[in-house]
Amino acid sequence: MRAVLAVIWPLLLSVGFLLLGNGIQGGLLGVRGELEHFSTTSMALVMAAYFAGMLLGAQLAPGLIARAGNVRVISAMGFLLVIALLGYGLLPQVWFWIFCRVLTGIAMAGIYVATDSWLNKISGDETRGQVLSLYMVMQMLGIIGAQALLNAADPSGMVLFMLAGVLVALGLMPFLLSGVQAPPYQAARRMGLRELYSLSPLGCAGMVLSGGVYSAMMGMASVWGTETGLSLQQISIFIGAMYLGGLIFQYPLGWLSDRMERRRLVVGLSLAGGVLMLLTALLPMSFALQSVMALALGGIVNPVYGLLIAHTNDGLEPERMPGASSALLFLNGSGAVCGPLITGQMMAWFGPPGFFLFISALLLALALYGIWRSLARPGAKRV
Repeated sequence: MRAVLAVIWPLLLSVGFLLLGNGIQGGLLGVRGELEHFSTTSMALVMAAYFAGMLLGAQLAPGLIARAGNVRVISAMGFLLVIALLGYGLLPQVWFWIFCRVLTGIAMAGIYVATDSWLNKISGDETRGQVLSLYMVMQMLGIIGAQALLNAADPSGMVLFMLAGVLVALGLMPFLLSGVQAPPYQAARRMGLRELYSLSPLGCAGMVLSGGVYSAMMGMASVWGTETGLSLQQISIFIGAMYLGGLIFQYPLGWLSDRMERRRLVVGLSLAGGVLMLLTALLPMSFALQSVMALALGGIVNPVYGLLIAHTNDGLEPERMPGASSALLFLNGSGAVCGPLITGQMMAWFGPPGFFLFISALLLALALYGIWRSLARPGAKRV
């Protein structure tokens, strides 16, 4: 594990900075949209546009990686992300924000496919859970830091958008200057969804469902907080708690997944999360208790994403991993596109509790599907 870490640390550091910059706009848009008097439906469309961009980016990424390599793809997508981040502040109009969110989604999809396939090839089945957990930890650190930076300037101005762009630009430096060698992907081939499903049914279904959960968390938590009457500081605390939970539990669960069947862990976490979110929706809670539930939610959902990727890549040949990463991201984006739209409608029907009801329904569905797949195709026990 130490030998792998010595190779991948520049990439992990870059990911942390990239997510620090991108994480600012995730929370900032919800607050700024309220200041601009955008409707809940308009903000749901803005948030969903990000995942539409991810769908497109997931399809483009394997070909770009094969032609230009991982380093150039990550660099180009980073520059595209800077352009989009600055665009939000330059023209705060719904249609232009939708356009910028699509660009943001394309950029992040390219970054994710390039880094996911890179890390999956470097790590073996016995360390993949830990490597991907460290990768997710750096993402969590970046996003948690972003919530703190939301309070660094007035959200009605341009400063926070400029800060986000600067941080993304800084994120490109560590791995560009480190000289780390990326694996060649000229032999990589695409993987169809049918082929991927035959290899990992739970991985496919889980990425769709977790995409819906994650997009609701990322895109609509600030909208939920605004409708609930929370202050900007409270919204930052609530969102930060979700990512802090992921930070705390990510590596221990990744370590555990390398020593047991990953499907059982996915089922148990999903079931626990679904029940907790149902209770949060139905029972009156103080902000402090809601923040505890947010921490628990993050400690469940963020590790599940990495566990599904690791479960799918177990046993895959290296040349198939970029195609698998692209297909998984496409599935995740497919579920994520619907997340903010359905969450917005649920909140229109049930008020703020609709936010938690939607997340609960998807997590319980993932748990039930995982139980069914475990009965249909028993897995090998890890030691």
